[in-house]
Amino acid sequence: MPVVFISGTGTEIGKTVVTSAIAASAVAAGRSVAVLKPAQTGVGPAEPGDAAEVVRLAGAAVTALELARYPEPLAPDTAARRAGLPTLSPARIAEAARRLSLDHDLVLVEGAGGLLVRFDEAGHTLADAARLLAAPVLVVAPPALGTLNSTTLTAEALRARELTALGVVIGSWPAAPDLACRCNLADLPGSSGLPLLGAVPEGSGTADPADFRASAPSWLAPPLHGTWSPETFAAAWPA
Repeated sequence: MPVVFISGTGTEIGKTVVTSAIAASAVAAGRSVAVLKPAQTGVGPAEPGDAAEVVRLAGAAVTALELARYPEPLAPDTAARRAGLPTLSPARIAEAARRLSLDHDLVLVEGAGGLLVRFDEAGHTLADAARLLAAPVLVVAPPALGTLNSTTLTAEALRARELTALGVVIGSWPAAPDLACRCNLADLPGSSGLPLLGAVPEGSGTADPADFRASAPSWLAPPLHGTWSPETFAAAWPA
């Protein structure tokens, strides 16, 4: 599993923090890690983007690469068109990930928004880049009301494209989850057909980086280099 694509069921649901947690856990397990952010939107030329945030949280041992940056916080294709800048093709994304994989044990490719957000004029998406590498896709989802539908739709889109879905990580688990969150925790695997592979606590991105790195493995299941157990976690939050 040298390259893993990380997508979400939407935007602002914790993809970057989940990516950081996986990177930190893999580094702690002795793996060399690179993070690729194909399209960074809504960030100025001198501002740190998502790739830099992963390095801040997961540590300087992580290699970070950003392919394109667009100033407005929009879908990559729209943001590129409005800025008069070139779009990204799936081939360019896949080739960048492939090159990083030559020198790293694990390459994490963090998408923009949801799985089917457009990257170019032809309507290509992160899924098209993943297909070129036959790489698995990890889905990041919120825990709140509505997530069963959006996560299941994302899983169905992956299956329709004959892509391998690793599973689901909850991007921001609240300190005091309501009934919907607790029920969704139990229902997500059955609804989506995907295993739960982790739950990152709400606000983890604001933690001290050293504390973040020390805690990250406890948020993720063994396939993501962690120690988290879905059964133990679910038992702590009964519906």
